[in-house]
Amino acid sequence: MVKMGARPHNPDVEFVVVLTTYPVDGDADAFARQLVEERLAACVNVLPPMRSTYRWQGQVETADERQVLIKTKAAQVAALESRVSELHPYEVPEFVVLAVNAGGAAYLAWLDGSVT
Repeated sequence: MVKMGARPHNPDVEFVVVLTTYPVDGDADAFARQLVEERLAACVNVLPPMRSTYRWQGQVETADERQVLIKTKAAQVAALESRVSELHPYEVPEFVVLAVNAGGAAYLAWLDGSVT
């Protein structure tokens, strides 16, 4: 079991995509812009509204949300997680890290240069 704040780390992974969700009535665009302006992310995609069903505090809930995809460097994950926790309106925001195993050389070079 992985404890909160702890993540398995693969030193061979240089880039990641982080998934989170954001409430439809929140300002997901401002959230995305903040992460890019702070150079924690090279690019943040805010997808169209969707319906999420999940268990929260013992109850099955539904909410209208947007899926948010954050492209960044693996080395920035801890700083990004901290900032997402500060900016996000949810008590426990989704924070799932997916390794990028391969990608276009020019795109990954751009990503590398876009994130501090």
